[in-house]
Amino acid sequence: MLTLDNVSKTYRTGAFGTGTCNAVCDVSFSIEPGEVIALIGESGSGKSTIGRMILRLSAVTSGSITLDGVDVSTIRRGRLKDYYARVQGVFQDPFSSYNPIFKADRVFSMIRQGYLSGLSASEWHTKLTASLDAVSLSPEDVLHKYPHQLSGGQLQRLLVARALLLDIEFLVADEIISMLDASTRIDVLNLLGDLKERGLGILFITHDLSLGNYIGDRAVILHKGAVVEDGPTEQVFSKPQSPYTQMLLDAVPRLHERWGEPHSNGAPPTQTDDE
Repeated sequence: MLTLDNVSKTYRTGAFGTGTCNAVCDVSFSIEPGEVIALIGESGSGKSTIGRMILRLSAVTSGSITLDGVDVSTIRRGRLKDYYARVQGVFQDPFSSYNPIFKADRVFSMIRQGYLSGLSASEWHTKLTASLDAVSLSPEDVLHKYPHQLSGGQLQRLLVARALLLDIEFLVADEIISMLDASTRIDVLNLLGDLKERGLGILFITHDLSLGNYIGDRAVILHKGAVVEDGPTEQVFSKPQSPYTQMLLDAVPRLHERWGEPHSNGAPPTQTDDE
């Protein structure tokens, strides 16, 4: 189990670091294997900071993040490799994760050198092919190509395949479909659903409530760095307890309605000053 217990993150601000900015405030939740937590919040709410702290890319100011009871912050360099064999992340912009002068499959060769050097050539080929097949990619379509020759969706799925090579237990998916087109988004969402069925625990970070509703088993609503709502997704979306959550839900466009038409709840459309 991956657990956050009263986690906070404070940044120094100002020319001489005399000010502070509380990016995350006493956040607590857990992720079980085979569970998708939708961490939902607007820009600047601290959701990506939480993902970075889980991945040890940013230090925790107070509180703790534990994996099976072990405080992640106490893991030293020698054991950090073992942590990343269990916990990996995929980020918003897939192109930024690749060096444009190298072919895309270099991300796999680095995993082989760092973690799977003991595999024979045939064992490696079998494992690599299986990881690509798990994300619906064909080796001949993506391997030995430069990043600019692949679509954003293909690059994202390559990054997920890289994580699967390590047989990870938890995945931090930070806005991983926000830069993809609509047809590719559903493919990546369904891929995450398949990974969940295989027992992978996923932290799905998003600002889009509809995506969180689609994929999340539980929804954690974040506002100004603090959790304002946490519960089963269906309950959070149907009976929100926080006024902030209700405000977010009221702001979601409805596909079955056009702008200017009365909402299904009978409320009139917003009037402009010209009207």
